[in-house]
Order: sequence, then C-alpha cells, then structure tokens
Amino acid sequence: MTKLNLRDSILLLTLLPTLLVGLLLGGYFTINRYVELEEILISQGNRISESLAMSVEYPIKKQDKPHLHRILSQAHNKHAPLVKSIALFDEQNQLILTSNYHSEFDKLHYFGEVQALQTTVVTTLKNTFVFYSPVKNHLAKKTDWHSAEPATLAILVVEISKDQALISQQRALILSAIVIIFSFLLSIMLAMRLSRMLTKPIASLILATDKLNEGKQDIAINEPMRGEFELLRQGLIVIGKKMANQKDEMQKHIDQATSDYRETLEQYETQNIQLNIAKKEAQDANRVKSDFLAKMSHELRTPLNGVIGFTRQLYKTPLNKHQKDYLDTIELSANSLLTIISDILDFSKLEAGAMELENIQFELRDAVNEVMTLLAPSAHDKHLEFSISVNRQVPDNLIGDPTRFKQVLTNLISNAIKFTEKGAIKVDINHRLIDESQSSLLVSVSDTGVGIAQDKQDALFTPFAQADTSITRKFGGTGLGLIITKHIVEAMNGRITLNSAPGHGTCFSFNAVFALPNRLYNDDLPSKPLENKRVLYFEPQEHTHYAVVSQLQAWDMQVTRCLSEEDFDDALAKDFNYDICLIGSMASVDQMQTVKSYIKQARQSADYLYLMVNTISHNMREALIGSGADACLSKPLNHRKLCEMLAAPYRLDHPDMSANEIETTNLPLKVLVADDNDANLKLICTLLDEQVEAIDTAHNGAQAVSLCKSRKYDLIFMDIQMPIMDGISACKSIRESSLNEDTPIIAVTAHALAGEKEELLKNGFSNYMTKPIDEDMLKQIICDHSTSSPIARQKNNEHERHSVPPFESQVLDWGLALQRAGNKPDLALEMLNMLLSSVPETLQQLESAQQAEDGATLLKVIHKFHGACCYTGVPALKKLAETIETSLKQAKPLNDIEPELYELVDSLTMLLNDAKPNQVLS
Repeated sequence: MTKLNLRDSILLLTLLPTLLVGLLLGGYFTINRYVELEEILISQGNRISESLAMSVEYPIKKQDKPHLHRILSQAHNKHAPLVKSIALFDEQNQLILTSNYHSEFDKLHYFGEVQALQTTVVTTLKNTFVFYSPVKNHLAKKTDWHSAEPATLAILVVEISKDQALISQQRALILSAIVIIFSFLLSIMLAMRLSRMLTKPIASLILATDKLNEGKQDIAINEPMRGEFELLRQGLIVIGKKMANQKDEMQKHIDQATSDYRETLEQYETQNIQLNIAKKEAQDANRVKSDFLAKMSHELRTPLNGVIGFTRQLYKTPLNKHQKDYLDTIELSANSLLTIISDILDFSKLEAGAMELENIQFELRDAVNEVMTLLAPSAHDKHLEFSISVNRQVPDNLIGDPTRFKQVLTNLISNAIKFTEKGAIKVDINHRLIDESQSSLLVSVSDTGVGIAQDKQDALFTPFAQADTSITRKFGGTGLGLIITKHIVEAMNGRITLNSAPGHGTCFSFNAVFALPNRLYNDDLPSKPLENKRVLYFEPQEHTHYAVVSQLQAWDMQVTRCLSEEDFDDALAKDFNYDICLIGSMASVDQMQTVKSYIKQARQSADYLYLMVNTISHNMREALIGSGADACLSKPLNHRKLCEMLAAPYRLDHPDMSANEIETTNLPLKVLVADDNDANLKLICTLLDEQVEAIDTAHNGAQAVSLCKSRKYDLIFMDIQMPIMDGISACKSIRESSLNEDTPIIAVTAHALAGEKEELLKNGFSNYMTKPIDEDMLKQIICDHSTSSPIARQKNNEHERHSVPPFESQVLDWGLALQRAGNKPDLALEMLNMLLSSVPETLQQLESAQQAEDGATLLKVIHKFHGACCYTGVPALKKLAETIETSLKQAKPLNDIEPELYELVDSLTMLLNDAKPNQVLS
C-alpha cells in the first residue's frame, strides 16, 4: 500500500469527516421531511372526507342529486388541485355521483362490505391516497335508545393527489444537497489553506536537510516561520554550522592519518620482505626435518623388524615362565615403537607432500574383513560386541588405494576399542552413487565409550593432540592417528566428522570417493548351493543380527530370524525341520552352559548347526563344537568365511570341518581350590585332575591364605561364601601379602547378580565362574589365565555314557547329573549321595532360621545348598534355591519368600522319600 504525503493526509482527514457528517445529517432531515409531508397529506384527506361525509347525509336521505352535485363540486373546487376526484357509492357499492371521472376511476371502488365500514379508511394507489368514509344515517328514528351505531347510507370516496407532496419532497432534497455541497466546498478551502500552511515550511526544511546531506553550508532558510517550524529552522541552522566545523577538523585528521599510513606502509613493506625471507628459511628447515624423519623412520624400522622377527623365532624354543614374560614385554614394546614410527613416517610424508594414493582395483568387503579380523582379538579381550554391516547395494569392486582405506578404518576402530570398556563397536558402510563412474562410500564407526566433550573435539584433528592429557598416560598413543586419517580422507575427496558427548560414546563418520571399474571380478563365493535353504538364525545383538540377516537374504536363503530367547524357543517348538541353524552369542566362560543349552535345543531341529561367537579362543570353539555344533566362526561377520562354512556340506569338494584332538599329558601347573562344600570341592578337583599336575585344597578362606603364604600357585579357585574367612577377604589378603600376589584368582559362586560380578573384579579377582562348572569352562579359564595351553583330549563320539538312575524321582534328572559329573557315573552317584546326606541337616537349619526370622543365617544355608545342587542333577531344587537366594540378597522380607521356602522343604522331603527305599550308596 502506497503511503500518503502530508498534504493528502490533511485533505483526507478534513474532507472525509465533513462529507460523512453532511451525508448523514442531510439524509436524516430529508427522510423526516418525506414522512412529515405524507402525514400532513393524510391528515388533510381525513378532514376533507369526514366533513363531506356529514354534509352529504341529508341530500342522500332526500335523494337530492343537484344538491349533492353542488356540494361535491364546491368541495372539489375549494381543495383543488389537492383533490383529484370525489365520488359517492350507495350501500350496494353502486356509483351515485362523482366530481371527476378519469381513466383510473375503477380503482376507487370499495371492495369491502359497505355496512362493515365504520370509520375512514385510507389506501394508497400509485400517485394518490384514497379515503373511504362511511355516510351514516343519523336522521333515522332509533327504536333502541342505547344503539350507538347508525346504519351506513353510502360511502364517500375522496382521492387526494401526491403531486404537491412530491414537489415539496424534491425541494427538500435539493436544499439538503445544496447545503452538503456548500459545506464540502468550504471544507476543501479550509483544508487547502491548512495544507499550504504546513507543507510550505516543511518543504523548505526538507530542502535544507538535503543540502546538509550534500555537505552544502548555505541552506537558504532565512525567512522566519511560525511556531514550532521556527524552532526547527533555528536547529537546522545550528546543525549546519557545527557540521561545517567538524568537516574542517575531519579533513585535518584525514591529512594527518594519510601521512601516518604512508609511513606505516613503508614499514610493512620492509617487514614483509623480512618475513618472506624467514618463511623460506622455515620451509627449508621443515623440509630438511621431514626428510630426516622419513630417513630415520626407515632406518629405525629395519632393526626393529629384526627384533620382532627374532623374538617370534625365540618363542618357538623351550622357555620357562619368566623368559616368556620377558619376550612378551619385548614384543609388546617393539610393536608399540613400530606403530609410533609408522605414524611419524606418515605424518612426515604428509608435511612433505610426498604421500600419494594408489589407484588399483580391489574388493571392498575383503579389505574390510582384513581390518575386522586384525582388530577382533582386542575387542574380544574386552568382551565388546564387535559388528560390521555393509549395505547390500554397496559395490564390492572399486578402484582406489585399499591400503590407505584400511589404514583409516584401522585407526578409527582401534581408537573405538581403546576408549570403550563395555558395550559395542559398530561399523556401518553405505554408499551414494555420484555418476556412472564414481561412488562415494559412507562409513561410520560408533562406540559406547567415554565420549568426548564438545570443547575438545576440534583439537583431536591437530598433530600430537588428544582430548585429555590423562588419556595418553592411560591408553598411550602419539596423537597423530586422527590427523593422518583426516589427511587421507581429504585426499580421497572426502570429509570426516565427529559426533560425541561425554558418557554417551562417539561416532566418527567419513566419506571417500572411489572410481567404479569397467570390468568386475568374478564372484567366487559358493553361494549357489545355499539358494532356498531354510535357516534358523538366533542372535540377540541387534546390529549383528540385522547385518547377518541381510547377508543371508542376499544369498536367497529363507531366514527365520530370532532376536530373543522366546522367539528361538517358539521357532524350535514348531513342527518344522531347518536345513541350517545359525546361533550367535557373546561367548564367555560364564555363558558356556547357556550356549550349550541352545545347541542341545536346536540339534534335533536342524541338519547342520553353526555358531558365531565373540572369541578367537581355539579351545572355547573346540569345546562348543564338541557339544554338538558342526562348526564355529568368530565374530565379526566375515561374509566369505560364513558362506564357505554354510555351503560346505552341499559342495562335493567341501573340506572336513572337524578337528582331531590329540591326547597329551597334564600341564605343569599347581592349582589351589578353596571351597567349604565337599561336593563342589570333589568335583572341581576331579575335573582339574585331568588337566594339571598338582592340586591343593582348602575348606575355608583362612586355610587358603595360610597355604598361599608358604606355597606358590599358578592358579587359584576361590569360593565366595566360606566359614571363618570368606572368599573376598581371602583374596584381598593374598593380594596384599603372600607368595601369590600376581597369581590369577578365579571366583567360584553359585549365583551372582550383575552388580556383584563387577564388585568381585574390583576386589582383586581375575575372573569368575558361575556354578555349575564343567570341563570346558575349566579349560577356558586355564587358557585365559595361564601361560600353558589347556589339555586337548580326544572326544568320544558318544557324548553321554549311558547309566541307569539309582532311583526314580520327579526331582532327579539323572542325565543332567551325569553331564555335570563329566559323564562319570561313579562321580555322579557320589555327588548325589553327598547331597542326600546333607538334606536332613539342611531342613533342620531352614526350620530354625525361619522360626528365628534370621535372614543372614537363612542366606548362608540357601547359598551352601544352592552350590551343592549345581552338580547333582536336581534342576527344580537349584531353581528354587537360586530364586530364594536372589530375593534374600535383595533384602526382601521373609514373608514374601515363604511360599518358595515351603515348596523347597516339600521337594527335599519328596527327594528323601524317593531315595530311602532304594538305599543309594556311593
């Protein structure tokens, strides 16, 4: 909308109200005059018609027409031109006489009942008013004195013309219009006068202001003005004088500044010459330094390679424990130094501009698999979930520098593993097609580690910088990895970004552009036999789960996927047989029994059963294979190994996946076992007797501490809850002062909550085992915590030795008892007898603790009984004991666990009753 100027605004604000008020008042008075004229005309018509009605009564009664004509003519002439016509109609509505007969006379007839007309009635025609007045017979003799209404003799019709009223109305309208126009013209004159009074001085002031803006000193406003305009004029004159003075002063300052600037420019030119000389000298010095670093790095790598090579050769010779420790330290230090030298060499190449990227054709997934296989042991050692997901649409054949790409991936993943204590490391690879000849890889490496503060993220991409100086002391590193990574990514026409927050992990993402080859490598994966094979896949880790499912579907396999144990059980419960069952698990000593139960469940529902576990331990994988699996792969997903493993049974040239194990002698290890439960102590010693040379036993923590002060052990197994001194106190004492301060101590407990397990590790234990313990668990512990490899013995093709149960009972599972005893019937029977002999005492102790409402004593009794149940094939009793122990550890009231206690007592009584008639003997 266009804004109005001052003149138009004054005219609008002056004329518009005047016009509106004039129109309103004129309209109001004109309408009133119209109504008033009509009312006057009707009033006159009523007087004329009513007076004539009384005048013609007598001539009508006498039927004197001349008299009537004279009366009507005189009245018409008297009131002409107001009266247009006067007529008389008899009681039958027939015309008697009229003063003026015209063309529209027929419209004057009264259309109502004549006798019903009692008063004058007015009707309106086009240009006239018609008055109907009854002529009453007042001269007739009245029979009824009280009758008020005489009869109607005739109807007098008077037609009054509107012409004079219309002329008067038009005259009033013209007069109102003249008044309004006059008022409007007067307002225009006053508004123009007012606008000239305001706009003329304002225009002069605006002109003066423009001159001031142009820098002119003569603003030409010498004529005085009225009111406030005079104040404005004086103000502009003062401003003009001040601006002139300031302009003179400014010019002086400009001249002085120009002179100073010229002198400064001369100084800058001199300094620039000096800086150019210094820069050239610094660049020469930096080039010499980079050349020196590159040459020295090469010179240092040569002897270091010799040190590492001969160290590995020395490993192959007979060594004692101390010599092996020294060699481990030498190799670790040499590898660390080699990594630092490699980083410095790469950094010097970057500074010298000597790093060039190759352009060769390579297979992306194989390159990624090499990196993942190299770094997997570090992630598995920290029990991290390590997974890789490559989108199916990502091209496998690329042209670029695979070595530098793997270097970037290795730096980011190794950093993620280094700074993550628990959780997962996830690698995701996607792509974006730039054109027909180029593709941009999108790679992200995320972890659940310590995270990085926002204010320290930028410093990560500078040389020799880390987010925290304490990190260098804790984790090591030169601070060159990320700056080298950044330069390599930029050389690949990409960009690296970081998203992190303290305590919420870190995600590094980068993209790199690769060319697409004209010719593709032949895909030699044996995926053809896998088409339409039915696969049951169970993996609780989501990232690994979806990555493997995507890969299996890419091979056109029919996948039934399970994310939870409930889904796995539901899939196995169906009356359906699968070609392949693939189970993924976080393999650890604590979960070996769970994995074995999965194998046992799925073995009957699948032709072939394979495992994917988070470990590279050969012993653990062989133990799982011995439990019924056909083969076992280490995570993370390696598409080539997985395909070859799944396709092996369906190929004519498939290799034999079974491994023949060799019988060897016991390891030269000395082991201490501390447990107050005789059954547990006997089983662990029996299983260890096949693995190690010497075993010492202790029935409480105090005995264990005493033995550790006088004897040196290679491994110690310690129960947690024992009399006199518990396992935690004993562990602390051994760590503080004994001959076994550095000896691995393994906690053995029947049931430990997640928080308790972490507390055990903080209190000095090297690891923990949850009962029931079997031979495979012990092998893995020996593998993880001793310098000797565990004993590998020939597996019997018959997994279980058949034995008749000593008695029939709903509580006893004899097959499970044999399994817990290492398939030794005599040992299983002895363990069962030891449990049965302790039942009466356990029942008595339970009753006493319940009556005394002593929760602490009840926990000790239940814990000891729980440990005994782990090896005797009584799963129902074990589950009840575990439930009660968990509730007691969580400090629940005894009333809440009373039903479970009663059920436990009933089950123990049932077991005793079933056993007594059969006289079970060891």
